[in-house]
Amino acid sequence: MKLVIFGANGPTGRLATEQALAEGHSVTVVTRRPDAFPLSGPLLYLVRADVRDPEAVEHAVAGQEAVISTLGVPYGRAPVTVYSDGAAHIVKAMTRHGVRRLVCVTSTVLFGVPAPGETLLFRTVLEPFITRFLGRTVYDDMRRMEALLAGTDRDWTVIRPAGLFDASAMSDYRVAEARLPGRYTARADLANALLRHAVGDLSDRHLRTFVDVRTTDGVPGFLDVIRKEAFG
Repeated sequence: MKLVIFGANGPTGRLATEQALAEGHSVTVVTRRPDAFPLSGPLLYLVRADVRDPEAVEHAVAGQEAVISTLGVPYGRAPVTVYSDGAAHIVKAMTRHGVRRLVCVTSTVLFGVPAPGETLLFRTVLEPFITRFLGRTVYDDMRRMEALLAGTDRDWTVIRPAGLFDASAMSDYRVAEARLPGRYTARADLANALLRHAVGDLSDRHLRTFVDVRTTDGVPGFLDVIRKEAFG
């Protein structure tokens, strides 16, 4: 299939691109820095573009069969709009060119319920500290993006991973339309879930809804993830 990936130069986007190419899909990579993209191949097409530029987004989406967005920004205090602005431009381009399938990434905390089996300390102190202090502006814009998608007629799915970490290989991860137990999602598993929902065996399931993806094997400790992801 013909697939375009926004945010492809991030760690999850690179993994999704690598997996898609390995399966024989034609992949258009959208990045502001194509010279820094580490992959190559006869089915890979690099497009220099910013998702905030609607004309550039339309050019990238034209002729595609499915869209994946792995857009993301680090925590900070400045207002964030890249999720909602990017989604608005992507959806507009998809509508104009008749592209129906869109898969995006937000976060498991947007389910708005505690993770099953989680400790009282994590539910009442640690997760609120992350969502209301460290990442408030990021999660606010993720919510705006989800609300925007819910008002469209595209066949969208939003994948909501937990705390992300690097793993050497994909695992036997879980997906569900509700918040799953556990705190972590390997980026390799997230990338595969995005691909499966965009062009694979899950592409006709979980339409217009939110899906949790959770890694169950080889997960790191909580402090290790916070130290790496929140503080670099």
